[in-house]
Amino acid sequence: MREIGRVIKFYNSFFFVKVGNEIIPCKLRGLLKRDKKIGSAVCVGDFVEISRLKDKSGVIENVQSRRNILIRPVVANVDRVILTFAVDEPKLHPLLLNRFLVLAEKSALDEIIICVNKIDLAAEKNFLSGYESLYKILRVSALTGEGVAELKKILSSGVSVFAGASGVGKSSLLNSVDKNLKLKVGKVSEKILRGKHTTRVSELLEFGGGFLVDTPGFSAVDLTEAGLDKNNLRHCFKEFKNFVGACKFRNVCSHSHEPDCGVKAAVQRGEILRERYDAYLTLLAEVH
Repeated sequence: MREIGRVIKFYNSFFFVKVGNEIIPCKLRGLLKRDKKIGSAVCVGDFVEISRLKDKSGVIENVQSRRNILIRPVVANVDRVILTFAVDEPKLHPLLLNRFLVLAEKSALDEIIICVNKIDLAAEKNFLSGYESLYKILRVSALTGEGVAELKKILSSGVSVFAGASGVGKSSLLNSVDKNLKLKVGKVSEKILRGKHTTRVSELLEFGGGFLVDTPGFSAVDLTEAGLDKNNLRHCFKEFKNFVGACKFRNVCSHSHEPDCGVKAAVQRGEILRERYDAYLTLLAEVH
């Protein structure tokens, strides 16, 4: 008899599937092992059908259709992504921020939130104010507790993925939301001012009526791995859509070198953030 559960962790070649109140270590059925598509045959967050074995482990027989999938980190059926960065130590790099935003947009998630940690280190409390017309900005401090109550409220339902570069304090922030999580925290290297990788696996952690996902930090993202190219990258900058109607070559304009471009004109007028447009041109050169 098959049962339906949710994959909450992948570790040491086992998928740990939550069925009711039980967590069952499972292997893949042979046919699924040969599926080499992006995101792999099975990933954390998937709803799967399993068969139980006599040794109390299980076999994943089938994977149900996904609502969405983040390619990196690989997590399925996500309600929101919380892109976490630090004001300082390490400093927030605009290009890295926009890489993450592009990946989140490509995954067509319902809710994308920018979480700025270590706000206690900021000279100007309205850090990233230029992005507020595009995304919800949470300014928090795991050290002082500022903004933690609002974050906790957001996390009260659904599946929330925390993603960001190493060392920005994702694990510290989650520990401040719920001390029972006891996630391992690393220090930022004084030599290179980058965080050490402390989270090793993606895992659904139960919290209130939902799940948290603390994911391994990373500093480089290959956009082509996520299926991005010169034709679809522009659709991941949602503010562009308000101005493409003014482009001379409306359906094929790359908003880079073409004359009479509505997007470029909006940048000149200050209606599109220059920082965002510069990031777009850099990313466009990578996927061209």
